[in-house]
Amino acid sequence: MSQIITFSADKAFANDLENIIKKSGYQNRSRFLRDAALYYSEIKQRGELRDMADDEVLEGHLIIYYQHNHGVESKLMEIRHSENLEISTYNHNCLKHSHTCVDILLGIGTAHEFRRIIKFLQNTPHVNKIAFNPAPMRDEGCC
Repeated sequence: MSQIITFSADKAFANDLENIIKKSGYQNRSRFLRDAALYYSEIKQRGELRDMADDEVLEGHLIIYYQHNHGVESKLMEIRHSENLEISTYNHNCLKHSHTCVDILLGIGTAHEFRRIIKFLQNTPHVNKIAFNPAPMRDEGCC
């Protein structure tokens, strides 16, 4: 069941809001505002990965873009079999348009361990880009 929530904004923001929503790829103002509020709240509560306490446990996707056949695969296998990070799923794709491979690991571990792995991979030749997308915080839900 939905509930109507209203808020006040200055005229300039109110005039730009529809444009901001469209540029963000949303077609529904309510969903945009909901997602923006949840994202902002999570960042304010938990912070960015670099600022989190070492022992903060989180779950999310580690996304690694790299070039094949340069030893990167063995480093990724080390991570998948590490006891410091619990990897529940792993996916590999070859991106033909960008001539890059991408591995996506869904894992759970401490902020310290995710930062350590990112730093380790950032200093690995032929790794092009690393991103971490943490799962949203929920007190309860479907799983």
